[in-house]
Amino acid sequence: MPLRKYKPITAGTRWRIGNAYTEITSDNPEKSLLEKKSSTGGRNFQGRRSMRYRGGGNKKMYRVIDFKRSKKEIPATIASIEYDPNRTAFIALLHYADGEKRYILAPQGLQVGAVIVSGDAVAPEIGNALQMKNIPLGTNIHNIEMQPGQGGILVRSAGASAQLTNKEEKYAILKMPSGELRKILINCYATVGVVSNSDHSLETMGKAGRNRWKGIRPRNRGVAMNPVDHPMGGGEGKASGGHPRSRTSKYAKGLKSRKRGKGSDKLIIQTKKGKKLAK
Repeated sequence: MPLRKYKPITAGTRWRIGNAYTEITSDNPEKSLLEKKSSTGGRNFQGRRSMRYRGGGNKKMYRVIDFKRSKKEIPATIASIEYDPNRTAFIALLHYADGEKRYILAPQGLQVGAVIVSGDAVAPEIGNALQMKNIPLGTNIHNIEMQPGQGGILVRSAGASAQLTNKEEKYAILKMPSGELRKILINCYATVGVVSNSDHSLETMGKAGRNRWKGIRPRNRGVAMNPVDHPMGGGEGKASGGHPRSRTSKYAKGLKSRKRGKGSDKLIIQTKKGKKLAK
């Protein structure tokens, strides 16, 4: 999808590279699928700040997304492709044949007026949801379940897709967007196609104010703090620092944060760095 490079009319547009939103067909969301969404400002239930550098931003309504695709064998027509402020991907409004309306993640290339369906015996076409045992090898998929009936929780961000590389008796072997090879139960549902808005990672805000609209406050570097405030603080000039780490002294570059002995370790064949785990 195309990007838009702005002319340097102001300081904020000099470096801005934005989304052209050529795929968007409607600016008005479906009211029956909206819910209130409150902002925490980084505060916990006690009202105390538990996450720094958050606060402010525009108010947003939550769009209820159908990750389960539970209406089986009922065709649905794509009514519109819309922007969702809560996620990087675009969403598609479905009008089912029985009159119900639902939102789904919009796959890349899905057009208004197209008909999609979910079920066990549907064609593996873009936007259709079916069990991975019925999807041909080499197909790009997204919105993948980890347990049958759970709803898709994997591969949902803009431009992401996993590739179905192999099938075994109980498991399908997927190559994840990170490069990891892992097994997932073969009767889990997935949606065919690549998630829309693939150029999202190439956008540039252009000015700090656009991040303030998103609820992101200015972040100061640890090396600019005093030793009492951060492990990387202190020192004369730019001689401070050391190995990058968090405020609680956890290494920020290269430290493995995955817990040892997790039950799903046996389902990971190869990590994203090429290390083989499963035997």
